[in-house]
Amino acid sequence: MHLRKTDKFGLIKDFFLALTIYLLAFTVEGQGVRTVVIDAGHGGKDPGCHGSFIKEKEVCLKVALALGKQINEYYPEVKVVYTRQRDEFIELYRRAQIANEAHADLFICIHVNSAGSASAHGAETYVLGLHRTEDNLRVAKRENASVGFETDVKKNYEGFDPNSDEGNIIFSMFQSAYLNQSLEFAGLVQHRFEHHAKRHNRGVRQAGFLVLVKTAMPSVLIETGFATHPGDEAFLGSAEGVRLMSESIFLAFADYKKSNEGKAYSGLEKPHPFLNHGTRPSKEHSKPTVVNTAEPTQESERAYFSVQFLSSKTKFSDSDARFSSLEQVHSLPRPDGWIAYLSGQFMEEAQAKARLNELKSKGYSDAFLVGVIAGVKSSLDAVRATLKKKK
Repeated sequence: MHLRKTDKFGLIKDFFLALTIYLLAFTVEGQGVRTVVIDAGHGGKDPGCHGSFIKEKEVCLKVALALGKQINEYYPEVKVVYTRQRDEFIELYRRAQIANEAHADLFICIHVNSAGSASAHGAETYVLGLHRTEDNLRVAKRENASVGFETDVKKNYEGFDPNSDEGNIIFSMFQSAYLNQSLEFAGLVQHRFEHHAKRHNRGVRQAGFLVLVKTAMPSVLIETGFATHPGDEAFLGSAEGVRLMSESIFLAFADYKKSNEGKAYSGLEKPHPFLNHGTRPSKEHSKPTVVNTAEPTQESERAYFSVQFLSSKTKFSDSDARFSSLEQVHSLPRPDGWIAYLSGQFMEEAQAKARLNELKSKGYSDAFLVGVIAGVKSSLDAVRATLKKKK
């Protein structure tokens, strides 16, 4: 028997409407967060996107492991499950299975973005939904392309096509089950990225990601930045960048846990150095409007070598008398509240090394070489790669 297209649509609607009702029946408000699944995107034979020196699969794993470590340390009662803890390939459907089998209360999928334009930058968080813009569709297609590395695709996804008419019906049904909770957590993540990690906030978005389709819990897919943007790449490729991004997601997790557990929330086992540092999102911020913005205004992408000779929480004028014997002094604020003081802006590393020797001869024995890209302290390798690309 062959079903007409309208009959197929009816069966799909009935099936997923029934599944949505089933899922909602087991969604208990305020039940707390006892198990979280952290999914490091890509891995193994699937490298994801790449920049001049970073690979998406490597950054994802570093952030995921750092996030899990913090949750284990500050919330020992919470079970942390990883979809992968090493460089291996895990099918998209299997990642959702892992979360469902663990009866997770939250699914956090971590990725790195890319774009055809080097001006695209910043962090954004997705929840399951329809492709409302071409940009959202582009991101979903790129992340869904991981199925190309899998076998038995038709069997594992039951012929499901996220870009078909049937796929859009499925998304519209499925997204309602945990949409409010997913949006709440996504908004908290973006708030912490902006205020803790000082990243450009591209907002909360919706798109059809295969990895989120079959997860029976609040779920988000986080794009931590663009490998194709020099500043983002330098940040994500640094130990400080990994630390700040994992801390931001952890702080959003703490905010979400407290919000959902209410009076049952007992607080952290021990004080976290950043939990009460800076602004905390209000209830309004925790339920964001899904945005579909155009590309942000391009920021400066200038890359150079310099010499750091001082780090302080005190803000000095660049022309302060104590710097009178130094040339081209300038300062760079850091997300942790400290300020780095630098001397010189050099396109040639040899010139920066000469300045370093000069400062050491003047008594600055702890001075060292640094790289700067787009106003962010970066690794020397990142600056070398960026300057080489521009030649």
